[in-house]
Parts: sequence; C-alpha cells; structure tokens
Amino acid sequence: MPVDLVLAHQGGWDESLFVALPLLLFYVLLQIAKRRADREVKDEDRPPE
Repeated sequence: MPVDLVLAHQGGWDESLFVALPLLLFYVLLQIAKRRADREVKDEDRPPE
C-alpha cells in the first residue's frame, strides 16, 4: 500500500495520528523515567549491606 494512499485525507483519522502518536510516545517515555526514578529512590532508602 503506497504511503500517499494511507496519508490521503480519510475523514480526519490520519490527522489525529499526528497528534496521538507523539502524545503516546511522550507518555511511554515519562512512564519509563518515572519507573527508573522510583527504583533509584527505593535503592537509596535501603541500608547498605
């Protein structure tokens, strides 16, 4: 399927992808960063062995 057929005006769904995909990517990256930060804080709270 050629790209121009996919990105041709299809009633608005393709324009919504240009908004939704970057927002989804930003959300996923924030979740990864939050998980890493929470893990780091948890490791700092633990007493040294």
